[in-house]
Amino acid sequence: MNVVKISMNGKGRATYNAYIERFFRSIKYEKLKPKDGKELFELCKTYNSFYNEQRGDSSIGDIPPTQVYQNVA
Repeated sequence: MNVVKISMNGKGRATYNAYIERFFRSIKYEKLKPKDGKELFELCKTYNSFYNEQRGDSSIGDIPPTQVYQNVA
C-alpha cells in the first residue's frame, strides 16, 4: 500500500514555495479567464507544456526549465 506523506513548511518560510507560486501567478495572468471545465483543463495542460518547454524563465537565465533541469533527474 502506498502512503502519502504530507509536507508542511514552517511558519515564515515563504521562499520554499516561491517557484510554484510564480508558476501559478504566470498562468493566471498570462492565460486563464473564466472558462468551462473541459476548456480550462486543456488550456492548463497546454500552458504547462509551454511553461516548461518553451517559455524562458528570468531566474534561470531566460531559458525554459526543461533545458536546465533535464540533466538533474
